[in-house]
Amino acid sequence: MKTNEELQRDVQNAIKWEPQLQAAAIGVTARDGIVTLMGTVDAYYKKIEAENAAKNVDGVKAVVEEIEIKYSNSTRTDEDIAVDVLKALMDNWNVPQEKIQVKVEKGWVTLEGHVTWNYQKEAAEKSIGHLSGVRGLTNHIKIKAEIKNEIEKHNIKRALSSNWTLHSENILIKVEGTKVILTGSVSSIYQKDLAEKIVWKTPGIWAVDNQLAVEHKYTPVL
Repeated sequence: MKTNEELQRDVQNAIKWEPQLQAAAIGVTARDGIVTLMGTVDAYYKKIEAENAAKNVDGVKAVVEEIEIKYSNSTRTDEDIAVDVLKALMDNWNVPQEKIQVKVEKGWVTLEGHVTWNYQKEAAEKSIGHLSGVRGLTNHIKIKAEIKNEIEKHNIKRALSSNWTLHSENILIKVEGTKVILTGSVSSIYQKDLAEKIVWKTPGIWAVDNQLAVEHKYTPVL
């Protein structure tokens, strides 16, 4: 069991161990499993790296993200960013860029459209993380799988049980057409995200409803 102070320290160390975040001014508070990240970074991808580092710490139930992005060069327009986003999508062979629409407003990028596989949706998002001027991202890309075969529940269960970091016996699977619903519990946000990524690799899935609860015992300080 972790106290709030122990959880705060573990998250601080996780952020320090990220090479790209060593120079970033990021503060951490922890209360009852909820971690708040504060401070400033000079790139959007660093904000995401800090968030992912916190999620990977055992005992973190939720992350409140209050990190601000401050670019040294503030002259980039939304048009400049849009040009870079389109080029980044075109240069990534995993992304069917002709199926994706881009909107940029005050540095915030919104992706829309549809792709066949979830890895293509993730690749589109990762393509723009390092672009200068980006202040945030909303990924509204939808999955429309071309495979029409019925989703086999036992295949999903086998895939989850093959990963030793997951206690798959605590994960319940429900299939509704092309949608998979996950319920039950895991011990970290990392495991919750990992379970969803594993499920997405199953052919024929259009949507995953991840309702897994993060359950971890901690010792509050009175």
